[in-house]
Amino acid sequence: MTAVKKKTAAASAKKRSNVVAPLFASRAIAERNPGTEFNARWLTDIAINQSAVERRIATLKGRRSVKKAWQSAWLLRAISCIDLTTLSGDDTPGRVKRLCAKARNPVRADIIDALGAQSLNVTTGAVCVYHVMVEEAVAALAGSGIPVAAVSTGFPACMAPIETRLAEIRASVAAGAAEIDIVISRRYVLNQQWDKLYDEVRAYREACGDARMKTIISTGQLATLTNVAKASMVCMMAGADFIKTSTGMESVNATLPVSLVMVRMIRKYFELTGFKVGFKPAGGISKAKDALDYLVMIKEELGVGWLNAALYRFGASSLLGDIERQLEHQVTGCYSASHRHPLA
Repeated sequence: MTAVKKKTAAASAKKRSNVVAPLFASRAIAERNPGTEFNARWLTDIAINQSAVERRIATLKGRRSVKKAWQSAWLLRAISCIDLTTLSGDDTPGRVKRLCAKARNPVRADIIDALGAQSLNVTTGAVCVYHVMVEEAVAALAGSGIPVAAVSTGFPACMAPIETRLAEIRASVAAGAAEIDIVISRRYVLNQQWDKLYDEVRAYREACGDARMKTIISTGQLATLTNVAKASMVCMMAGADFIKTSTGMESVNATLPVSLVMVRMIRKYFELTGFKVGFKPAGGISKAKDALDYLVMIKEELGVGWLNAALYRFGASSLLGDIERQLEHQVTGCYSASHRHPLA
């Protein structure tokens, strides 16, 4: 490389760094949501206009464009909010260790150097596994500050006895899980048994102890957007630290319309109580451009205070590979093959 090219490359890296660093704050810590007493009156006025939701989503996707260095900054932010996940029947300790290594270093070092982002220490938001792999993940992530999340409560169907579900939560916390992703009994939503849903989630919250609880409401199985909204509100009343769209294993997982409904319930809960609850869309988000749509929605609906791993997560793994490809394109002008960005 000639002296002129080196100077140009250094100037480009400095320019990107000046844009990336201000958008990439250090890992924030959110105050936990203690929940409230069950209040049926908070549900009576909830009714979702599906056409209005769809119009809002259309404007979201049609008028926002993030380019060049700003796109790099937003994509690095997206990486920091990913729950890197493996939930397969053939998971092994080796696979979990490889996933944890990727969580520690989610983007190739040469790309980070070219972006001028070395000082940011970019990692994923968490690593999510089944209970039997919690200890392996905790050991592999020791000293990194990356939390381990465990799916629990008879994931994904929530059809185990309540005693078994609560015992599973306690076992994962004892094994070192700092976050628990629980699933609700969908029948309580479909039958409008909001008090029973509240009692169930409240019991989960107590079993979690100091571990943060992410509550999966399985939006694709709740029939209506109004049900999605009411279930979100009840789970927050019961003490959910996050509300999450789906397990990633339903026929319909995260979508922008259901996410908008849930995000607006988070905003309403904050207005009612003063407590911030996090949001996690999961399943079906595999492209960098989709991640940008979600981040823009969070910024516009909730504000920049939610744009960090303490209050926002993506439930995804394949998403990371596409983001890394986009970042390499930013610094080289070329799209690489997927195998240049290995996952577990």
